[in-house]
Amino acid sequence: MEHIEESLAGQADIDGESSTSESEYQHALEVVFDEENVKRRKSSLVSSENPKLAQQATKKRESTSCFVHQLLENQRKSRKSQPAIAHNEDRLLDKTPDTHNQAVHSRLLTKRQLSEMAIGVRELSKKLGSIRLKLKVKTIFLLTKAHDSDLIGLTRNITEWLLSKERDTYYTVYVENTLEHNRMFDAQGLISKDPSPEGRLRYWDNELCKKQPHLFDFAITLGGDGTLLYASWLFQRIVPPVLSFALGSLGFLTKFDYSDYQDTLTTAFKDGITVSLRLRFEATIMRTQTARSDQKHDLVEELIGVEAEDNLTHKPDGSYTILNDIVVDRGPNPTMSSTELFMDEKFMTSVQADGVCVATPTGSTAYNLAAGGSLCHPENPVILVTAICAHTLSFRPVILPDTVVLRVGVPYDARTSSWASFDGRERVELHPGDYVTISASRYPFANVMPQGSSSEDWIGSISRTLNWNSRQRQKSFKEWEEQNLDKKA
Repeated sequence: MEHIEESLAGQADIDGESSTSESEYQHALEVVFDEENVKRRKSSLVSSENPKLAQQATKKRESTSCFVHQLLENQRKSRKSQPAIAHNEDRLLDKTPDTHNQAVHSRLLTKRQLSEMAIGVRELSKKLGSIRLKLKVKTIFLLTKAHDSDLIGLTRNITEWLLSKERDTYYTVYVENTLEHNRMFDAQGLISKDPSPEGRLRYWDNELCKKQPHLFDFAITLGGDGTLLYASWLFQRIVPPVLSFALGSLGFLTKFDYSDYQDTLTTAFKDGITVSLRLRFEATIMRTQTARSDQKHDLVEELIGVEAEDNLTHKPDGSYTILNDIVVDRGPNPTMSSTELFMDEKFMTSVQADGVCVATPTGSTAYNLAAGGSLCHPENPVILVTAICAHTLSFRPVILPDTVVLRVGVPYDARTSSWASFDGRERVELHPGDYVTISASRYPFANVMPQGSSSEDWIGSISRTLNWNSRQRQKSFKEWEEQNLDKKA
């Protein structure tokens, strides 16, 4: 036990604020993948950030400030020399932010690399479900519905409590920049009431979350599942642990009662947290480089066949990390969409339907469920594929392993375009010949959970929010007793 804690505590120790200079990040964790490379499409190996660096990303040693990858590295190093982590033990985690700007996309990984990454996260997730992580929290990211007047007042209350000089630690709190001049939030009044928070109340915007995610040690959301999804959208790669207070409608993911926020946060910072790692998908738009007027081309042949070195059929046009689902549908078109599904390097099937929903286990209770897909426990390492109003009686929802690379494409001879959306955001048109590549992300979503069994919590959530399998209990038979009748006679 002691040498495991020393291994975790041996990472770069940060006693200052999370915005420490880059020179102090020299000892950030490196996640290294094997150099072995199997057959991959050359178009998929083109980096959307810089096409000239094609096929180099898989050979780079990547530093990361993602605390999940820090634990993965410790797990890998200690696998041979250290015993398994015991249950219900406290762990100390020192965050070591990242200095490397270019991340490896999941679509750039070989089949073996993708499998090893998924298995590593899977094993870590099981361990994290039964231990507590003690974090050195100094900088807190606070997210709420800025347009909801009721929540703005609650956000002010929790901000004032975090910034109070009565706290053991002087926290730096970041709130959305739209609240800086909001009358209900009254930032100036909060500081004039107690000058000690001055300089520790700061403001975030989308660009800050994108460029400096390592700035935040901990995230708190006030709202419903949609607010939590927005947090996932803001942090496309590195995600701080997220604790969510239930102030929305359903609450599959928001587990904590706001009325107890003082006790909840005090316990989390002092005694540690239990984290559930939620699988996220990485989706990349791939644009065809073939003239769309050329009807002779076949998307199946292009994605299964071998590309010429000097003639790439597609190039990437943006990547998104999602927590719930990717939906490819007909969009504004009055007719049904036509799409083709590919799994790894093989053609699966053609789909004539209103659309296709590709969901994570977390997203199984969202659009996937409405489209007739299966409920899925969030710890299952799977990809759920469900057709939306399929024009056939034989298309049933399918469940695939999270180690495959899925592609959803629009055939060249399709009558209309299709449209892709990512967690209900960033709606993008897919022209004939375009496709979306979907694979497990290297950056899972760290959701803070209450103490106890995650399975019991999940069953309780679907029973409470969906009234799952709720019906009146069947009455028992009343035995016919002839002796009783004889006595009465």
